[in-house]
Amino acid sequence: DRSIRPLFPENYQEEVQIMSEVLATDQENEPDWLAMTAAFAAIEVSSIPFEGPLGSCRIGLRDGKLLVNPTYSELKSPENKLNLTVAGSRENIVMVEAGADSVPEETMLQALEKAQETCRIVAEAVAELREKAGKPKKEVPPVEVDQELKSAMEAEFKEKIREALRTEGKLTRKSVVSEVKEEVKARFALDESADPADKKLREKRISSYFEDLTRVVEREIILSGKRMDGRRWDEIRPISIEIGFLPRVHGSALFTRGETQALVTTTLGTVGDQQIIDGLFPEYRKRFLLHYNFPPFCVGEVKPIRGVSRREIGHGALAERALEPVLPSEDSFPYTVRVVSDILESNGSSSMATVCGGCLALMDAGVPLKNPVAGIAMGLVMEGDQVAILTDILGSEDHSGDMDFKVAGTQKGINALQMDIKCKGLTREILSKALEQARVGRIFILRKMLTALRAPRNQISPYAPKLERIQVNPEKIGLIIGPGGKNIRRLQEETGTNIEVEDDGTVTVSGPDTASVDRCKKILEDMTAEVEIGTVYEGKVVSIKEFGAFIEILPGQEGLCHVSELSNDFVKRVTDVVRIGDKVKAKVIDVDEQGKIKLSIKAVEREDGEEDGPAPRREEDREEERPERHDHRNGRGGGRREREDRRRPRSRQR
Repeated sequence: DRSIRPLFPENYQEEVQIMSEVLATDQENEPDWLAMTAAFAAIEVSSIPFEGPLGSCRIGLRDGKLLVNPTYSELKSPENKLNLTVAGSRENIVMVEAGADSVPEETMLQALEKAQETCRIVAEAVAELREKAGKPKKEVPPVEVDQELKSAMEAEFKEKIREALRTEGKLTRKSVVSEVKEEVKARFALDESADPADKKLREKRISSYFEDLTRVVEREIILSGKRMDGRRWDEIRPISIEIGFLPRVHGSALFTRGETQALVTTTLGTVGDQQIIDGLFPEYRKRFLLHYNFPPFCVGEVKPIRGVSRREIGHGALAERALEPVLPSEDSFPYTVRVVSDILESNGSSSMATVCGGCLALMDAGVPLKNPVAGIAMGLVMEGDQVAILTDILGSEDHSGDMDFKVAGTQKGINALQMDIKCKGLTREILSKALEQARVGRIFILRKMLTALRAPRNQISPYAPKLERIQVNPEKIGLIIGPGGKNIRRLQEETGTNIEVEDDGTVTVSGPDTASVDRCKKILEDMTAEVEIGTVYEGKVVSIKEFGAFIEILPGQEGLCHVSELSNDFVKRVTDVVRIGDKVKAKVIDVDEQGKIKLSIKAVEREDGEEDGPAPRREEDREEERPERHDHRNGRGGGRREREDRRRPRSRQR
């Protein structure tokens, strides 16, 4: 709608509703720019008066090459550095929305030129459709102008308006201008005896002409070389910064530029705090969230709050695009990051104040950003051959100017771009100059920011959750979770942590302190460690069967020590050697294809000597005496017990 709104006739009063519905998608070709083009086409073939036709497209950038209308896969590829959406007529660009990864200004200009070429082709196709299927356009009757009244107001009050507009301070200026307006109303109002309808029309005209005259004077002031607040065209308002403004939050910054102030906070969360996005395209998770709040009090108004406005959503999305490219990878910084910007006062460029304050709040929270990011809003006033490109525009300059051009990025290049224009078009020269002036202003602000906080904090806030991430064999996930989630619940309760397990074997442990997280991590590492054949483990007997003992050698990993592997001596009963709860040393002698572990205690005895093996049971613990040994080999040792079963002796072949 930002592309469409400026192109309706100024005096067209009828409501227009355009609805775009996605009926089918191949999940590869983005429907948004197609929906824009469909909207443009629908207006063109309708009877609604409109200064079209328009076209739209998307531009990507991979390996230095521009991509026209890239697919979803191409856009999401790590190699892609640009997501630029443009709407334009056959001659000019009218709307720009972009997210990028430090793209240089010259490359961005080339992308905009490529987009304009593509928009021209689409706009011509829309015009052709209109010729074939369009309805006759409605005629909008011209607005009757009381030229005598208009000229009289200008002659008598133009200089008073000029003087009022040069008043310092937004609220004071607004108040003085309102006083002049009341004076104008009183001067040109009709007598009390006049017809009520004529009086109402007169009041409406006075208000309309006053607004028009105020806009004309504002533009004249700007084109004279000095702006309403006395700044030069390229001058930035005074900046003040406070870091760690709030004591308990994970990170905070108070960023003030002139009469625009943003209080921005950063909160670090766990993997479970990620936002799941389930839409037309494959489901994905967002680990970075930025929310922008614009309460009515920040502009001195009283309004009911009925949910998030479209403006708040749009400004938040722009700031999010600016900051996201500089976040560390999830592998190196596995936190979910939420930034909230509360605008405390506003006189233009609050979204760019959000970018600056958001960057500082992230650094205060200890998020290791790749590069700091700043943003600035540019404006434009054009009258004939006169062109004024404005840096850091006021709210009134946005209202009366011809362009709102927001640019955010690092020292290396542009991260986010948003442009809306009210004039018929911009030349490459003007665009180039605006981008260069924005770059100079952006670097100036970055230096101010780095003076306040040179680099991200070395450590995250003590109030933030502590996170550790390990990678395990996906086949071990079942072992971690256990039957019905038994193992993972027990481990979380024992350690006071939270465990998130992903399908690829990534395990994230979070907790209130480092000690509990480290303890849980160690248990998980032991639980999922690969058992090595030939390694001796110290374990605990957890179960006894007639055929042997089960020993837990690592958390959650048990092996069987068969009765024949319990001791070098003959073992009649397992409990003669070990009992539940005993700590023993056992050697892994085999791991079969199913992962079942075979252990041997007697192998350890052979290596270490019987004195280091399991302690013999106390006499009173034994249920009966072992049979006395008989030496049948003339004192050479290795005596053999009498058979106590009914098996036939094995014969030897000679």
